[in-house]
Amino acid sequence: MHIIKVDAIDSTSTFLRDLNREKHFTTPVCVIARKQLSGKGQMGTIWQSNPGENLTCSVFMPIERLSLTDQFYVSIVTSLAVCDTLNRLMVPKLSIKWPNDILSDRQKLCGILIENMVKNGSMIGAIIGIGININQTEFNNLPQAGSLKQVLGQNLNIEEVLQSLLVRLEKRFSELYVSNFAKLKKEYEALLFRKNKPSTFLDVEGKSFVGIIQTITKAGKLQVLIEDEIISDFDLKEIKLLY
Repeated sequence: MHIIKVDAIDSTSTFLRDLNREKHFTTPVCVIARKQLSGKGQMGTIWQSNPGENLTCSVFMPIERLSLTDQFYVSIVTSLAVCDTLNRLMVPKLSIKWPNDILSDRQKLCGILIENMVKNGSMIGAIIGIGININQTEFNNLPQAGSLKQVLGQNLNIEEVLQSLLVRLEKRFSELYVSNFAKLKKEYEALLFRKNKPSTFLDVEGKSFVGIIQTITKAGKLQVLIEDEIISDFDLKEIKLLY
């Protein structure tokens, strides 16, 4: 995979998206920054990262005309690729907090933000922002944040983690075809944080309720068993799972 290294940049995803408009990539490309000034998280949040201590990158992955109804499988294969990478490092108690935060026990090690690229009603590519906390040990006002150093008790080589991640991303994206969807969904659900356990959620009005995660739908919505044996589907804007 072609890798572009930059020292300081606002956002690797924005940089890569602008570069793709100019170059029209047809093969995977990665941009990695030592310092990201305005890294993006889910729902408009900012991804905090100390310069030179973590892996902050974005990857363009071409996709063979994936139906928009199946776009959540991009999130699935990306999450699995990160878990594959961390598994090789012997990170314990890995799970995926829906839709695509990667945890060790209850500590968030990785955040993922995906921007889909669409043409004529089909996906033709994705820009995938990935932030993995590697050697940072202090996180201001982020009680759930953790790093590989905290979990494993040692410094890691960021370049080596990147190379391992890119290999596994390409492998997982090679599995992204319709006849493989059931297998990929099963793997993802096996790692789903708090699955089949009573958990507390917040709704759009900020009210809390208790439910039990059952599964995800084909569209990537979270199916939750709530009171009176009702199963409801929620998308990212409608529900927040609390730790």
